[in-house]
Amino acid sequence: MELIDSLEIFSSLSQETRLRVFKLLIQYGQEGLIPSKIAEELEIPDNTLSFHLSHMSKAGLVSSTKNGRSLTYFANTDLIQDLIGFLQENCCIRETTKSAKSKTCSPKKC
Repeated sequence: MELIDSLEIFSSLSQETRLRVFKLLIQYGQEGLIPSKIAEELEIPDNTLSFHLSHMSKAGLVSSTKNGRSLTYFANTDLIQDLIGFLQENCCIRETTKSAKSKTCSPKKC
């Protein structure tokens, strides 16, 4: 992942409605959710939700599939895992002693 990609993701998630939508979509996992249910559950007007879903789609945070005349949206959890990997890729590389490294740096902590 490139720095510019991570900035776009963080920028998209730094807006309250988009973060709430993303967290809700994560809860529904591979089942996904149609926009009317998202709007209902989060009490968001349809046109506002449409704007935010479009923004999130451009950032790669959500994807959708068409089912007849409706769309089902899904959280792109692989992208979030990539973002976490990007943030952790240089974990503890500046630690100078082995004992300091063992106390603070582990795959689960970093």
